[in-house]
Amino acid sequence: MPARARIVVGVAAAAVAVLAGGAAWQLLAERSTPWARFFGSAAAPLAFVGSDTCAQCHPAEAKLWRSSQHKLAMDHATDKSVLGDFNDASFDYYGVRSRFFRNNGKFFVETDGPDGKLATFEVKYTFGIEPLQQYLIEFPDGRLQALSLAWDTRGKDQGGQRWFHLYPDEEIKHDDVLHWTKLNQNWNFMCAECHSTGVRKNYDAASDRFATTWAEISVGCEACHGQGSRHAAWARAKQSWWPFSKTEDRTKGLLVRFDERRDVVWRIDPRTGNAARNFTPAIVRKELETCGRCHARRGEFSEDWVPGRFLSDTHVVSPLARGLYYPDGQMRDEVYNYGSFKQSKMFAAGVTCGDCHEPHAAKLRAPGDGVCMQCHAAEKYATAAHHRHESASPPLACASCHMPERTYMVVDRRHDHSLRIPRPDLSARLDTPNACNDCHADKSAQWAVSAIETWHGTNRRGWQRYAKAFHSAWTDQADAAALLGAVAGDANTPAFARASALTELAPYLSPANINLARRALADPDPMVRIGALDMLANVSPSQIWPLVAPLLTDSNRGVRIHAAALLAAVPSASQPPADREPLPSASTPIGPRRVLRSEIFTRGVASHPMPRPNTRLRCGSARITRSRRSTSPISIANSVATEREKACCARR
Repeated sequence: MPARARIVVGVAAAAVAVLAGGAAWQLLAERSTPWARFFGSAAAPLAFVGSDTCAQCHPAEAKLWRSSQHKLAMDHATDKSVLGDFNDASFDYYGVRSRFFRNNGKFFVETDGPDGKLATFEVKYTFGIEPLQQYLIEFPDGRLQALSLAWDTRGKDQGGQRWFHLYPDEEIKHDDVLHWTKLNQNWNFMCAECHSTGVRKNYDAASDRFATTWAEISVGCEACHGQGSRHAAWARAKQSWWPFSKTEDRTKGLLVRFDERRDVVWRIDPRTGNAARNFTPAIVRKELETCGRCHARRGEFSEDWVPGRFLSDTHVVSPLARGLYYPDGQMRDEVYNYGSFKQSKMFAAGVTCGDCHEPHAAKLRAPGDGVCMQCHAAEKYATAAHHRHESASPPLACASCHMPERTYMVVDRRHDHSLRIPRPDLSARLDTPNACNDCHADKSAQWAVSAIETWHGTNRRGWQRYAKAFHSAWTDQADAAALLGAVAGDANTPAFARASALTELAPYLSPANINLARRALADPDPMVRIGALDMLANVSPSQIWPLVAPLLTDSNRGVRIHAAALLAAVPSASQPPADREPLPSASTPIGPRRVLRSEIFTRGVASHPMPRPNTRLRCGSARITRSRRSTSPISIANSVATEREKACCARR
């Protein structure tokens, strides 16, 4: 072989060796994601990597998160995490004396057990941090149960630093469904999803046992951003010297890009003192739908949640319903923030969670009224000419009038996020609460009406204008159908209220309302489409198939489930001839029948244990008795699913 040829061959062999060595080094150095070097981050398996991995590249965000309540949502019971007094403290409740003590570095409580007799239980986990902390007890069948005895973490000057019972005004005995050992205080399916990351309930019906797992014990980065393995693979590939790893991935391996506030500018109009967004927001508000997973009154029917998608894709969201909300949309029971905020003028204008709350620290972006003054001129609104309480002490905050508080779990004060103007006129007519009389409890609603009209005039309708409709529906008034129809058909009404009105119209079927539902089935908001399906539950079989069948392939899983449940009740004789063949198995490759079968039975609401549909739930401060208005599959599915809403969780 000529010398030159030998040199060329030698150089080529050396290059191959270098490349092979580099590839081997990459495989050894990144054993968890070697495929990403060759096939891109999209080829990496989807898995949780943990907040510590995220912190390597995002230290500033991680520092904020470590100071948040999310980080402390759940923890192992240790000297550092336990805030309650376990130094042989005691608490009396309806003749039961409970004792809290330590032994060999562990924490114990002696209290009434599942049989009503005193027994000793080890505290395995802390639950929540402020303004109360609960404690979880582990049972042999894999269940974790939340004690109804909680520690008030507020300062002594606020009445805290004490043990208290979450049901102080009623005796909860061992055979009550609300007893701490019973189903409604079960962590695995009532609370776990929102206090830990990557929860899999793993309930085995045959043995009636849980083998629940989590990827991270508290609310970590991936609780909001989703599994991070592909993003981590993308980041490592970007740092690599290996030339073939430099593939373009516009998603950066992320399941969602929280970019809806990017390039957004809120400019205050000097004439009104209010700001306007510089461009129209997207239909799907990714931040709100992600936060809503834990800050909504809802029931989970699928654990395959993906951040940034409509919450209805994996959860049944409670609409405006009696017992949960007042007819004007104010929160009554423990409904959290999602449904309230979706009714607000701020939501309609394009405001999202991150505009007011820093998402990693989970704290307001500015102290006091500063967060409101981002969009509302201080020279107009932070004045006595606006709030009319110049001599009030302490000074009134914006939230005092526009986000009134309600107290849940005895000590937990929460603001109503529907951001409304005070309407004492509605209080006078419909017996709804209002911010004026919350403070001036010794005065009448009419007194507050007179003051408001003197200051601001008589035309004080506000943004939420559907109180009369829901009041009529919930009190069985003759004008209920007409008023609900007007709400459901008004495009300027918040979609959350329109969806609720459609659901309430189910007992009032008419050709006009069916046409209203037909239009709503094409609404961009899946809650509206679901509301329309609820309304159609009692439509005759001959009418329902052509109306509902197209939604078996809807983009939203919750809509598909509702549609499938409705059509499952239609006799074969009432179906179009082409659809009368027997139901294929769930493995059938294509077709609406496969969607119907798989969505109801494979992804349906019966995959985990749930309370009976008429079970009383404890949500904050009131018992609720739920009942089904219909025995249709969709009503049953809704009733069962909503029974899984949160009732025992500490503040998030």
